[in-house]
This record gives sequence, C-alpha cells and structure tokens, in this order.
Amino acid sequence: MSKVWFVTGSSRGLGRKFVEAALSRGDKVAATARNAASLEELVAGYGQALLPLELDVTSEAAVFDGVKRAAEHFGRLDVIVNNAGYAQVGAVEELTAQNLRDQLETNLFGALWVIQAALPYLREQGAGHIIQLSSAAGLMAMPLSGAYSASKWALEALNESLAQEVAGFGIKVTIIEPGGFATRDGKNPDPLANGHLAEPDPVYDGLRRRIASFAGKQPAGDPAAAAQALLAIVDSAEPPLRVLFGQGFYPMLQQVYADRLKTWADWQDLSAQAHGTPERQPR
Repeated sequence: MSKVWFVTGSSRGLGRKFVEAALSRGDKVAATARNAASLEELVAGYGQALLPLELDVTSEAAVFDGVKRAAEHFGRLDVIVNNAGYAQVGAVEELTAQNLRDQLETNLFGALWVIQAALPYLREQGAGHIIQLSSAAGLMAMPLSGAYSASKWALEALNESLAQEVAGFGIKVTIIEPGGFATRDGKNPDPLANGHLAEPDPVYDGLRRRIASFAGKQPAGDPAAAAQALLAIVDSAEPPLRVLFGQGFYPMLQQVYADRLKTWADWQDLSAQAHGTPERQPR
C-alpha cells in the first residue's frame, strides 16, 4: 500500500532526494520548503501526488497548520521526515547567544513542532513512522561545531525518549545519522564555506586552517542512494532506532565510543568515591 509522507527541507539535498524517491514509487508527499517555488519542477512531474507547502519550521503556528493541511489533503500521514536544518559554524567562544538560539530554533524546536503536530494523527491511526535527520555530529563533537552538535545531540535525546513514549501507539521512530553527502554540486558541503559562520576571532585562525585542510575531503555519499536506503527503513517491520548513513565516520565513531568506555572504566574508583558511603537507615 502506498504511503503518505510529510517532509521538511525538501528544496534540495537529501530532503529533495527523499521526496523524489517516495514519489517515483507511487507514494504521496507533502513537501515543505521555505520557498515553494523550489518545488515547481516536482509539481510538474508528479501532479496531485505532491502537495507543495511553503513553510518555515521556526514558526510553530505555521508548522501545525502545514501538518493539518497535509493530513486533510491526503486523508492520513504515514511517514514524517524531519529534515530541515542548517549548520552554525564557530568556536564556542565566538558564538553569540543569538547564533545558538537561531540554531536551536531551527534544528531542535522546528523538529519538535513537527512531531507534536503530527502525533495526534499518527496516534489516531495507530500507526506511523517518524524519521529524524540527525548527523554524525549528533554522536561526536568536533571543533567549530559546538552549536550544531548541541542541536543534534538534543535531537538524539528527544527522539530516543519519544520512541519509548509512542511505541505503545504503534508509532515507530528512527534517527538517521548521515556522514558527508554530495549535496552541493556533487561534493561534500564545506562547512567553512557554506555554513552559517560566527564572527571569527583571530585566535582561532590556526584551528580554522587545520579544519579547512580536510573539511569536505572525505568521499562524498550519494544522496540518491541514501533515499533508497530510507525507503528500506520505512518499509521495514522492525526499523532501527538509530542508523548511520554513509561509511566515512564509522571508524571514528568506533574510536570515540571505545575511548568513552575506557575513560569511565579507568575512573571507576573515583566514581565510587563520589558516591560516598550511604548512612544506614534505622530499623
């Protein structure tokens, strides 16, 4: 049976490929973008199977209205894809409060509004699948990515909790953690060239040069292949809570998690000391 999708951030990149893959196999899609004109080519190609929606996910009211319009237009919602987001780049010392607030407003609160707007429809159906685009940066933090990683780490926790809360309603949750994908002119996006940049402090210029020397130089994944992988996930009877898309970051993540476990083990004596000796309760 064909599915009905609601996808944010559909104008380009992974979001665009997700929409195209769903439509090409006969599914229906409510596709959102800040500028609906970016979806005109899809409308021309797929007609009534596509509902284009102009949407800024930072507007809670607009998100709830967009989800309502999609549900009423198609009669149901099966797959919710939280894809909209951007990367704020800058050392922690360089970030302004507004930099961080704007990052969280889009990446975290935008996703929250979509989830909250969609859940009543999914719960009433007794079925549905929420797909959250996170990042390898949601599992480990790198220099100059503090704001972006903070938003993605928050999404990881939010959706892990959500998965446990809604499982009893027949709703599934999957967090996708992509590595680098060729979303700009066939190349990995260079965050130092294409991201939202904080006002630079010269003391971090050396770090920026070191990051720039390897940024975006890992083999870029194919967004079309990622879209086919997403179809396999939404068709699975038992989809994973978390899944990596791409291979570039897997060895790094293995080392990161091994180092965390070793550090906790090495400091177990101090952990026990911090617990103290509980006083015996009187009988």
